Amino acid sequence: MEHRNLGRTDLSVPTVIFGAWAIGGYYWGDTRDREALDALWAALDGETIAIDTAPIYGYGHSERLCGVALDGRRDRAIVMTKCGIRWDDPLERGVPAFQGRGPFGRDVKVFFNSRPDSVRLECERSLERLGVERIDLFQVHRPDETTPIADTMGALLELRAEGKIREIGVSNYSAEQLEEARVALGDVPLASDQPEYSLVRRDIERDVLPWCREHGVGTVVYSPLEQGLLTGKVRADRVIPENDARSGRATFTQENRAKVNALLDEVVAPAAERLDATYAQVVLAWTIAQPGVTSVLAGARTTEQVLENARAGSLELETAELEAIDRAFGTLELAR
Repeated sequence: MEHRNLGRTDLSVPTVIFGAWAIGGYYWGDTRDREALDALWAALDGETIAIDTAPIYGYGHSERLCGVALDGRRDRAIVMTKCGIRWDDPLERGVPAFQGRGPFGRDVKVFFNSRPDSVRLECERSLERLGVERIDLFQVHRPDETTPIADTMGALLELRAEGKIREIGVSNYSAEQLEEARVALGDVPLASDQPEYSLVRRDIERDVLPWCREHGVGTVVYSPLEQGLLTGKVRADRVIPENDARSGRATFTQENRAKVNALLDEVVAPAAERLDATYAQVVLAWTIAQPGVTSVLAGARTTEQVLENARAGSLELETAELEAIDRAFGTLELAR
């Protein structure tokens, strides 16, 4: 699989990164945990990989699982995690985000909190859960409008100087917020932004991607398969249970699923047939090929999914295929 430098840093990452959101789960029990560990070990037994996680994924559970998998294999992985979303600050500071079912089934209030003392505490806790001495890429998960970006970047610079983190990134930042972060970091490069991006969610093409290309900032995009919609497996006649979060997602209405799948069958299927690949692999390959995109996050809960995602990183779409997919989805209008 191809590796690319993340922005202007010397941190080289694969084009397909193991997204560890799904393995955080909530209360899957030992069976699912074992399945997740098998997937992580399968990834780590291949070439050097990158794992992207965050404290909020399962309220620490994803990081702990990653820590178990990394034991004895630390040299096989680039470790990426985040800060800035707290469910465990007794002062409940920051911007209210949502209410969730936290550890031990307790209801918790979740806040976007990027205060310097909170960032430092989260870093220490992540190092402990992951069982590592240094985090390769430490990212601010969401903007916190109650904390100046310069203050947050200052805390990250201190952690970098102390050797606790290697590079600094952000996630879900606008072009204006990215510029603030870049200026605040001074001579230290902003490694990356982590925005949402897929064939059906292309807003960042207007401003974020051009800004990142101009300033040499990498992008690690999440939800490139739109939570499974772009795999071609979620057909219009499929019933999505109410307790599935996708049931309330606009792209998953029956009408929208029908439109998306029609386009997948029209423009993705030919490339998939030529390459003996799945729809998901072709869609990931298209995303990786877009100007300004460094890598994609691809979630995996099983060994089979790990292997499928990894192959996408070595697929080469022809120019005509890239253009056909781009044109078809570029004119797609979904009901909101």
